[in-house]
Amino acid sequence: MTSRPLDRLLRPQTIAVFGGREARRVVEQCDRMGFSGEIWPVHPKLDEVLGRRCYRSLSDLPAAPDAAFIGVNRTLTIDIVRGLSRAGAGGAVCYASGFSEAIAELADGADLQQALLEAAGDMPILGPNCYGLINGLDGALLWPDQHGMQRIERGVAILTQSSNIALNLTMQTRGLPIAYMVTAGNQAQTSLADVACALMEDPRVTAVGLHVEGFGDLAALERLAAKARQAKKPVVVLKVGKSEQAKHAAVSHTASLAGSDAVADAVLARLGLGRVQTLPALLETLKLLHIAGPLANHSISSMSCSGGEASLMADAAVGRKVEFPALQPQQLPRLRRVLGEMVALANPLDYHTFVWGDLAGQTEAFCAMFGGGCALNLVVLDFPRSDRCEASEWMTTVDAVIAAASATGALAGVLATLPENMPEPVAGRLMAKSVVAFSGIDEAITAAEVAAGIGEAWDRPPPLPLLNVIPVDGELETLTEADAKIELAACGLPVPWGLQAFSPGEAAAQAERLGFPVVLKGLGIAHKTEAGAVMLNLKDSGAVSDAAARMPLNSGYLVEKMVDPPVAELIVGASRDPVFGLSLTLGAGGIFVELLEDSIVLPLPATKADIRAAILRLKLAKLIYGYRGRPKGDFEAVVGAVSTAADYVVANAAHLEELDINPLMVLPEGRGVAAVDALIRRRR
Repeated sequence: MTSRPLDRLLRPQTIAVFGGREARRVVEQCDRMGFSGEIWPVHPKLDEVLGRRCYRSLSDLPAAPDAAFIGVNRTLTIDIVRGLSRAGAGGAVCYASGFSEAIAELADGADLQQALLEAAGDMPILGPNCYGLINGLDGALLWPDQHGMQRIERGVAILTQSSNIALNLTMQTRGLPIAYMVTAGNQAQTSLADVACALMEDPRVTAVGLHVEGFGDLAALERLAAKARQAKKPVVVLKVGKSEQAKHAAVSHTASLAGSDAVADAVLARLGLGRVQTLPALLETLKLLHIAGPLANHSISSMSCSGGEASLMADAAVGRKVEFPALQPQQLPRLRRVLGEMVALANPLDYHTFVWGDLAGQTEAFCAMFGGGCALNLVVLDFPRSDRCEASEWMTTVDAVIAAASATGALAGVLATLPENMPEPVAGRLMAKSVVAFSGIDEAITAAEVAAGIGEAWDRPPPLPLLNVIPVDGELETLTEADAKIELAACGLPVPWGLQAFSPGEAAAQAERLGFPVVLKGLGIAHKTEAGAVMLNLKDSGAVSDAAARMPLNSGYLVEKMVDPPVAELIVGASRDPVFGLSLTLGAGGIFVELLEDSIVLPLPATKADIRAAILRLKLAKLIYGYRGRPKGDFEAVVGAVSTAADYVVANAAHLEELDINPLMVLPEGRGVAAVDALIRRRR
C-alpha cells in the first residue's frame, strides 16, 4: 500500500472526530496525553465538546484534517469517508462494525465493506471494526477508550487486528516503552504489514510487534521483512491459529506434515521475522529487541543466589536454541577471588549470598561473569512485596548490575522468575539504563532465542522472493504412481526401473524382462501397503503372477526392480497452503513419517545451500552420515534429488496441488538415491 502514505494518519497535527460518546472519548484521551495539535469535533446538534467548538458538518471544518476518527454507524461511516477523501484528508479510523466480519444475518456486510473501500479511494483507512491508534510519542490518539500508555521519547510499536487485545496490552506493567499501539480490525484496505512498514520510518521506533490472526498478503509480508532488515528494526510476530488444519483433502503424508502453522513458522524464519506463541513472550521479546536489537549468537550467562534458580534456568534451555556455555578460563580467578571457595563456578552460576548487599562485591562478580562474551547476561532476582517488605538490598543488586553492564559494555538483564515479582518502577529504571527487565524464565529464554534467530537470519544474504503463483482453477487429477515416476524421471529424479502391466500374466512377463527380484504394486490405489497392494522381493514369475491375482485390480500393475537396502529413508514432498502456497517438506520417510515427527518445511524457491542446511537439521541426518559405525549414505545425491524435486514444484506451481515422494531411499555412499514411491495431484 505504498501508494497511500500513512504519515498524516499516524502522526497527525489536526484531528477531526465524528460522532457522540466515542468521539468525545477520543478528545478526552488526546487531552490526557497532552496532544498539542488541533482537535475538531463534528456533530450536527452539539455546539461544543470539552471546551472546543463543535462543527455541524465536514464541510464546515477549517481545513482537511490529517486524521479523523469516525464513531458513527456503518452506513454513515461510508458517507463521511467519501467526504474526507474528496476533501484531501490524511486518513481515517473506522470504528463501526457490521462489515465483512458480520454474522450471516447481516448479509450486506461484504457489500458495505466494498462500498467503504470505494469511498476511501486513495485515502488510508484503518478498520473498519477497530479502535484505531495511540501515538505515545506525540500524544495523538484516535482511540475511544481509556488505556494504560504514557508519553515516551522512543519505544516499540505493537499492531493487532483485535482492539480488545490492544487495550489489554496497553495495561502492561512490565516496563516496556510502547511508542505506538495500532489496531487494524478487518484490514479492509490497510494491512498490519502496511502500517508496520510506515512506522519503521519513525526514527523513534525501535522494534515492531505484530499480533495477527492470519496473513492475507504474502507480498506485503515480504516487504515488511525487507524493510525491517534495511531499517535494522526487528519484527516479532504472534500468530494465532496453531491448531492443525483440516486434512479432508490430504491424500499424502506430505500434506499431513505440512500444516499451516508449520509453513508459517518456516516462512517467518526465512524472512527473518521472529515468532512467539504467547502475549507475555511477545512483550518480553520486544523488551530485549528494544534495548539490544537482534543478538549476535545464542549464548547466555546466568547468575542467581540460589541453586534452585540456577537449575530452573538450565532446565529452561533444554530443547531450545539457546546455550549456557562453560565459563572462560580468564573468568575463573576473578570469580573465585570475589565469591570464595565454597561457590561452584559454572554457568548458570549460583553465587550464594556471600556478596549479598555488598555493592562493590556484587559489581565485581557481575563484571567477571559479564566478561565471558555471551550475547546476553542474566541476573535472576525476584523482588519482595512492597506492601509488606523492605527492598533496599535488592536495589543494591540492581545498582550492581547497572554498574557492571556499564563497565563491561555487555548486554545485561535482570530476570524475575515470577512476573509479579518485577515491580514496574524497577523495570522502568532498568530499561532506562539499557538493562532488560525480564519477567518469567520461559519468556526470557524465548526472547533470547527469537532475538538470536533474527540476528542469524540478518547475517545471511537476503532471501530469494517467495514462490507466489496464482493456482489454476481446473479439475483435480491424481496421477498413478507409474505416471508420476515417468514425469519425475524426465526431470532427473532417480526412480527404479519399472514396467506396467494389466493382468497377472503380463505382470509375470514384465518381471522376466526386468530380472528378479522385483516389487509388484497395484496402481490407482491410495495407501497401498494398508490395502495389500504392495508385494516385495518376488523372486520368480510364479510368485509375481500369484501376487497379482490376489491384489485388488484398479489401474493395472507396476513391476519394478528391487532396490538394495538403504542407509536411510526420506520423505520429500510439497503441498499447497491456502495462504503461503507451495512449500517443500523434508523428513524421515517410510513407516517413520508420523512416528519420529522428524520433518522440516522449506519455503520455495530453495537453493542447494538451503536444502543442504535443512537436511542437516533432521535427526535422520545422523543415519546418512553413518550413525554408530553404520555405512554412510550418498549425501550429495540426496541434496541433488531434493533439489530436483524443488525445481519440479517451482516449474509446475500453477497446477500442482501435492507432491509426495515417500520414501526416497538413500543408498550407500557413491550409489545414489531412488524414489521408490511417488504421488502427484494437480489441476488439469
